[in-house]
Formats: sequence, structure tokens, C-alpha cells
Amino acid sequence: MGSTYHSLHFHLVFSTKNRSPFIQEAWRSRFHEYLGGTVRGLGGVPEAVGGVEDHVHLLVGLNTTIAPAAFMRELKKASSVWAAETHEPRFGWQEGYGIFSVSASHCDAVRTYIANQEEHHRKVDFREEIQRLLERNGVNYDPKYLP
Repeated sequence: MGSTYHSLHFHLVFSTKNRSPFIQEAWRSRFHEYLGGTVRGLGGVPEAVGGVEDHVHLLVGLNTTIAPAAFMRELKKASSVWAAETHEPRFGWQEGYGIFSVSASHCDAVRTYIANQEEHHRKVDFREEIQRLLERNGVNYDPKYLP
């Protein structure tokens, strides 16, 4: 085989420090655009970006040369600097993140899920949401570490 073929899609979820409602509606869409641009700058493909005042969800495509941990470190670092310098000086991300692999056949469902975050969080809080994601993806976790 003369080339490398891949289909690597990840659903990323991470929250603000102490789940503070830093990401205000007035600048949220610009922030989501910034996150998408940062994903591109890091060599990824932003397939969907969304979230609410205290956390974000991204669906990203990565190539085989990008280490997810390094990608997440740079994405969180760049976006926290941007948010703190342009909108909220106290801004910061919570330590850690959720990263879940997504098959190509499920990307549309994840895009829809991310697009409907505002409505979703009228019914479900972030702790319950992350717990469901962990369980659905077969991730063992200690509840004391949930945000």
C-alpha cells in the first residue's frame, strides 16, 4: 500500500476552571470560531464546535501524526490565553478533558449533539452529561473526580 489512510475523529469535552460561567453569550460564537481556527492551526479539522457558558464540545478530525495529548495541551493553552486577553481576565480551563473516538458513521449524530448544546443543558447539567459520555464510551472513572 503506497499511502496512509485514516479516519480519526474525536469528540472533545472540557470545562472552565471550577465550571465558572466565563463563556458569555456575547462572545461565545467568536470563541467557538477561535477554537476552530486553533484546531486548523494545529493540523486538525474542526468538524463541529459548540458549548455553553461553562464548557465546550468539539468534533475534530486528526491525522496520524498528531498526538491527542499534545493537541489538547496546545488547544487549551491557546484558547485560554485568547479568552483571558480579549474577554475574561480570570478565564482558565479545568485540568483534564474528555476525548472519545467517533466512527465516521456516527459523526453526523455527534455534530447534531454539539449543535444542540444550549437546548440540551436546559434539561441535563454538565456533571450528568459527562457521566453519561463516560459510561456510553466504556470509560472507568471515579465519581469524586467528576466536575
